[in-house]
Amino acid sequence: MAGIYIHVPFCKKACHYCNFHFSTLQQLKPDLVAAICKEALLRKEFIKEPINTIYFGGGTPSLLSDSELDLILDTIKTHYTVSPTAEITLEANPDDIDDEKLIHWRQAGITRLSIGIQSFFEEDLQWMNRAHTATQAKHCIELAQTAGFHNLTIDLIYGTPGLTDERWKQNIETALALGIPHLSCYALTVEPNTALDHMVRKGTKEEVDTDHQATQFNILTQTLQDAGFEHYEISNFAKPGFRSQHNSSYWQGKPYLGIGPAAHSFDGHLIRQWNIANNPLYISSLQQGMVPFESETLTPVQRINEYLMTSLRTLEGIALDFLEKNWGEERKEAVMKAAQMHLDQQNIQLQNQHIVLTAQGKFLADGIAADLFVE
Repeated sequence: MAGIYIHVPFCKKACHYCNFHFSTLQQLKPDLVAAICKEALLRKEFIKEPINTIYFGGGTPSLLSDSELDLILDTIKTHYTVSPTAEITLEANPDDIDDEKLIHWRQAGITRLSIGIQSFFEEDLQWMNRAHTATQAKHCIELAQTAGFHNLTIDLIYGTPGLTDERWKQNIETALALGIPHLSCYALTVEPNTALDHMVRKGTKEEVDTDHQATQFNILTQTLQDAGFEHYEISNFAKPGFRSQHNSSYWQGKPYLGIGPAAHSFDGHLIRQWNIANNPLYISSLQQGMVPFESETLTPVQRINEYLMTSLRTLEGIALDFLEKNWGEERKEAVMKAAQMHLDQQNIQLQNQHIVLTAQGKFLADGIAADLFVE
C-alpha cells in the first residue's frame, strides 16, 4: 500500500520557529488548489499500489475552504485506487476549528485530525507567535471529539527558554486529561533563517539549552509510558491502535507521492523526487502541463543509511536480518562493528536480532545513527 501527501503552503501568520515552506499571502490559494489537482492527474503513474493513507500537511490545510478540500479529495479518489478504509489526515490549527468545519470534514471523509496545539499556556503561544489562544487550544479538542473525531493527534513543543519542567508536565497531563490518543512532541530547534534564528543572533531571544531539553524529554517519555502510550518513534507516542499509519509508512520505506510545492515523493525503491518550493512557479508550471520537480536515484549506500536513520528512531529498531538480506553480510557486520561503542555505553541494545535504542539513547538517536552509517 502507498500514501499520498498534499502540501498546502498557506498560514495566517508565521510562527517564529518554523522553516517549512509556506506563505501568509493567500491570494494564490484557488490557483494553487487547481495546480494540486492538475499535478495529481499528471503523476498518477508514479504510484501503482492502492492508496492506504492521504495526508494534508502544510502550512495550514485547515485554511482550505470546503469546496477546495472536496475538489482535491474527489480528484484523488477519481484517479487513484483509494482503500475504503484509508486513513485520511488533515492538519488543523485550533483557531480554524469550529462546528461547521468539523461536520464538513467528517462528511468529506477525513478520519484523523492532527492539531497544532504546541502548548496549553498563553505565554508559550505568544512566545512562538502562534495564531491561537490557550482557551482555543482546549476548546477545539472538545469540539472535535463531540463531532466524532476520536482519532486525534496533537503537536506539543518542549525545551523552549522559559518553559519550566512543571509547566511542561502540565501540558502533557492536560493532553492526557482530554483523552488524546496520539502525541507528536518536538524539542525546539533554531532553524537557519527563521525569525527565531534572527532573534537569537540579535540577543532578543535566548538560546536553547540541550540539557534542559533532555530533562523535559525524559519527563515526556516517563509520563506517557506510565499512561500506557507506545513510544513508537522518537517524537511520536500512541495508545495501542492509534499509530499514524501515514508517517509510519515513511519510516518503513513504503512508496508515497508528494503533491504540492516543496512536497517530496519516493517510489519505495531508489527514486526520490521533490517539487519546487515556490508557489507562483509551481502554479505556472502546472498551468503549462509540467510538474516542476527534481529527482535523484539513491545509491546502495544512501539507501542503507536512510534505513539506519529512520528505523533506529522507531520502537522496532534496525533489523539485522533485513540488513543482511538487502545489503549483504559484510555491510551488516560493518554496522555491528560501528554499533559496539554504543552497545558498551548502553545507548543501544540487541533485542531479538534488532538494534534498538535504550532510554538514555533516545535523545541521542540522530548522532548514534550517524555513527552507524556505512561509507
